[in-house]
Amino acid sequence: MKNISLDQPIAHGHTADVYAWGDGYVLKLFHNWFPPEDVEYEYKIAKAVHASGVKSPVVKEIAQVNGRNGLIYERIHGETMFSLLKRAPWKVFQFGKLLAQYHFQMHACDFNAEVPEQKKKIQNKIKRADALPVYLKLKLLNALEPLPAGDKVCHGDFHPDNVLINENESIVIDWIDASKGNPLADVARTSVLALGSASTLKLGMKLFIKLFHVIYLKEYFRLQPNEFDEYQKWIPIVAGARISENITELENWLVRQAKKIEK
Repeated sequence: MKNISLDQPIAHGHTADVYAWGDGYVLKLFHNWFPPEDVEYEYKIAKAVHASGVKSPVVKEIAQVNGRNGLIYERIHGETMFSLLKRAPWKVFQFGKLLAQYHFQMHACDFNAEVPEQKKKIQNKIKRADALPVYLKLKLLNALEPLPAGDKVCHGDFHPDNVLINENESIVIDWIDASKGNPLADVARTSVLALGSASTLKLGMKLFIKLFHVIYLKEYFRLQPNEFDEYQKWIPIVAGARISENITELENWLVRQAKKIEK
């Protein structure tokens, strides 16, 4: 364990702070309440994702600094797509298409490592979703059963704030929710994240996010045609699973999406 003086963090987060760490690296230093086994899990996932061929930060090692657990990552310079979009909202068409292209490229990569299986994660989340009536849980679980599992790299939290862009390249970050699975379920997850967020906002921002989502979706299914019907089957299932994440302000909206399984 190292006890050293750290400069001001580059970024603050709910689970960790990020500091500059030597030449070309950053230290993601987790708060004391964050379980050590989850740090090891993120290390394993980050290694597996990078090995799959997806553009993602290289993780170097687990470190203990000032009594806290951390991960040392390759330092990636750039701004998030979301930050760029806020400064230049007229680029909504460009960025919406780019997000779809990055997602499609990710889904071309096989996940051969021992990582969580997407369908099992979704199944467990539905079972833990206390706000779902029992009959609706059963409907969602029954609808999930026949859907293809898949073996592709799926991010699980793919949105513009998790894409860093600089002059030369883009790179996807924050892989803690990654799994081996079906790309269409991963696209449905992005839809639920975007539209759920939009449901809580004022009219102007709501319409902007919905426009961004439509552009993203249209481009993804231009690249991956003939899959839209299956994607729609995933929406209520993924919405039902998200209820387990206890986001109070989204609960009613998510339940309404989950109930569409009945139609």
